[in-house]
Amino acid sequence: MNITICGSIAFYDEMLDIKKNLENLGHKVKLPLSEVKDEKGNMIPVKEYYAKRKAEINDTSWIWDRKEEAMRLHFQKIEWSDAILILNHNKNNIPNYVGANTLLEMGLAFHLNKKLFLLNDIPEISYKEEILGMKPTVISQDLTKIK
Repeated sequence: MNITICGSIAFYDEMLDIKKNLENLGHKVKLPLSEVKDEKGNMIPVKEYYAKRKAEINDTSWIWDRKEEAMRLHFQKIEWSDAILILNHNKNNIPNYVGANTLLEMGLAFHLNKKLFLLNDIPEISYKEEILGMKPTVISQDLTKIK
């Protein structure tokens, strides 16, 4: 199966581990970008970019150009895939966190009739109903349930 992993960049190290495990199970896997261009055009690790983005207060910063690029590229990966796997670990004191960008990715996958898999249970969050409406399969960290 072709799988695109979705989730917060804060979980990028976990994404790398899961990618290896999925590939060992015979799947083809795509991840968010590992690097992005900074304001000078130099490549920087995505986690460094993520930290800069979280600290940015200027609405017209180069940061948002890269965010747009990253979102569009990841949407293309979702189009390529048969399914998405959402890494919903604990974040911001929310168990099984699904953030706004990940919700957008889930919505796109849902619209394109892709299978949706959640690594952990659906979070108790204000948009839980929207997640429930997309009917993701909760795999409880068991990657062999992805079929």
